[in-house]
Amino acid sequence: MVKDYSHQTAPEDKISFGQKFAYGLGSIVNNLLGGAIGFMSIVLNVGLGINPALVGTLQAIPRLTDALTDPVMGYISDKTRSRYGRRRPYIFIGAIMVGLVFALMWQLPAGNTEMFYFWFFLIGSIIFYLFYTMFATPWVALGYELTSDYHERTRLMGVMNFMGQFAWISLPWFYAIMENDRLFTDSVQGARTLAIVIGVFVAVVGIMPAIFCKEKFVASDQEKKEKSRLLDGLKTNVAMFFKGLVITVKRVEFLKLCAGTFFLFNGIMLVGAFSSYITIFYVCGGDTDMGAKYMGLFGTINTISTLAAIAAVTWISARIGKRKTFIIATSITLAGSLLKWFCYDPMAPWKVLLPAPLMAVGMGALFTLMGSMIADVCDLDELETGERREGMFGSIYWWMVKLGMALAFGLSGYLLNATGFMVEYGGAQTSGTFFWMRLVDVIIPAVAAGIAIYSVAMFKITEEKSYEIRSELEKRRAKKSASDPATQTA
Repeated sequence: MVKDYSHQTAPEDKISFGQKFAYGLGSIVNNLLGGAIGFMSIVLNVGLGINPALVGTLQAIPRLTDALTDPVMGYISDKTRSRYGRRRPYIFIGAIMVGLVFALMWQLPAGNTEMFYFWFFLIGSIIFYLFYTMFATPWVALGYELTSDYHERTRLMGVMNFMGQFAWISLPWFYAIMENDRLFTDSVQGARTLAIVIGVFVAVVGIMPAIFCKEKFVASDQEKKEKSRLLDGLKTNVAMFFKGLVITVKRVEFLKLCAGTFFLFNGIMLVGAFSSYITIFYVCGGDTDMGAKYMGLFGTINTISTLAAIAAVTWISARIGKRKTFIIATSITLAGSLLKWFCYDPMAPWKVLLPAPLMAVGMGALFTLMGSMIADVCDLDELETGERREGMFGSIYWWMVKLGMALAFGLSGYLLNATGFMVEYGGAQTSGTFFWMRLVDVIIPAVAAGIAIYSVAMFKITEEKSYEIRSELEKRRAKKSASDPATQTA
């Protein structure tokens, strides 16, 4: 018989609103940085005439380098011992530097060749992602360790994801802003100015989690001595990194969450540009201003719906569990993807907005529940290994997401070319081209959502199991603390 198990969060396990808010500010910055390049990159094609395949390559290569550096940053963060903590110094410095680099990389000089723009943007993007990793990886790990409570973790991730959606309210309007003839001479100038505004915002707001959030797990004096000795040797350090990497990727429950995220998120990202092109050139007949308006409206409706979905998911998961909540939410997104086929209608452009609320539900649930469930996996890992390795788990998780994004962006341009799309034809593409564009845009996310549902349905850490693990960990920590001479008083 399945036990009706429900736990009340203890006062000491609750996170103050101030810390939740500060951590949520990091989510706004993280989403803004993660999405801005994708939404602004249309300028590289439409404004500068760079081939869509090259644009896809420009987005893929830096994300591959970013994915490779994530586990290294996670390991460094886990092993760091400083007076300011394991995570906060990197968050602080990373936010300032990534804001500066983002502002500079979009200052594309006029009148150059396609390959000049390719290399200029590629080098800038690689540097950008190095500092993005310095900020984002420790920030993600910080969220996993702010509380040990099963439900408070979900509430934290709900606040984080809710606040992060405010970045997505603005992102869909970036193209409309850059194309605004009253503000800029062209979209390229618009991109230059917008990048400066974003860079300043990121540098100022991104340091807030480092200033106001408190790290929960603090190493004992003995552990600090052991870590400092280990970090003295490069060979030992490298060996420990790969050992931790292997342990992490062999954690089966963790891999289920990675698979669910990989397919749902990257299935949507793979065809992300298709929706924009279909809206502009098929639904709106090549009218870029009209298409930009509907893209912005779709994004705004999607974001508002995501905010509502996050609140609902946070409430429902406390009653039926994280796994069941994810399955229900992702099923709704699957239905929304299929609905798009009937809503791309040039005779009624407003229909393009109808799938937006349904598409939002699964994405709202994804990063609310995944972060909370990965924190549960971190407890299981500590029980079996004796180490707190939030940085490694967070980095591997986002390594997988970014690797998928790199593949998605790298393939998307070639996939668009394969449909026969030619930007110079505008709204005069062939009927066959529009058919294949619509089919790809509908089928790929639907199939990916189905695979994600199957993967997460096999996840085995329930609420009851989570509290059993926590109880064992607390007994172990109490025993260890009692035997540590540094904790004894005279």
